[in-house]
Amino acid sequence: MTQWFEDIALGVPLLLGAHTFTEAEILAFGAEYDPQYFHIDADAARHSHYQGLIASGWHTVCIGHRIMVERLFTEADLIRARGEEPGVTGPSPGVNDMVFKTPVRPGDTITYTLTVTRKRPSKSLPGWGVLVTRIEAHNQDDALVYRAEIIGFSRQRDFRPNLTQRLLIGLAGVPGLGRVVRRR
Repeated sequence: MTQWFEDIALGVPLLLGAHTFTEAEILAFGAEYDPQYFHIDADAARHSHYQGLIASGWHTVCIGHRIMVERLFTEADLIRARGEEPGVTGPSPGVNDMVFKTPVRPGDTITYTLTVTRKRPSKSLPGWGVLVTRIEAHNQDDALVYRAEIIGFSRQRDFRPNLTQRLLIGLAGVPGLGRVVRRR
């Protein structure tokens, strides 16, 4: 997120953007990463119960992730242009839930949104908060295509480490001691 942990509102959907899937890209992604016949063979897929070519769910996820990262980078640039410092996003420790509800077909335009549903200070990383986010993708008919609950870290702007934390941070930078302190 481009906001600091303290400023992130819950339940407010952020429109990330949209993408129109083409037959060529569905075939290319399927051939490279998910070579099941319904992703790589339009004729075979047409004569199956899938009733035509469908995009890999992973393709749908990857496009959504790319759109999310680009949207957040653009937002961070706008914040910097106003002379402010954007919040800092950390890594994701995982995904709690992921579902693919409706197949994505050539010509479908998929719109992605991101909503923070819960947040709390991290218990394991001082100065960071944990975000529970929901990413959803809908097609042009507003049918849910994909939904996932993703966990991520967000830096706390107002964090001030206590004495013990400052000592551990300092010791972590000492050659040899850093490995011992980080194992703690």
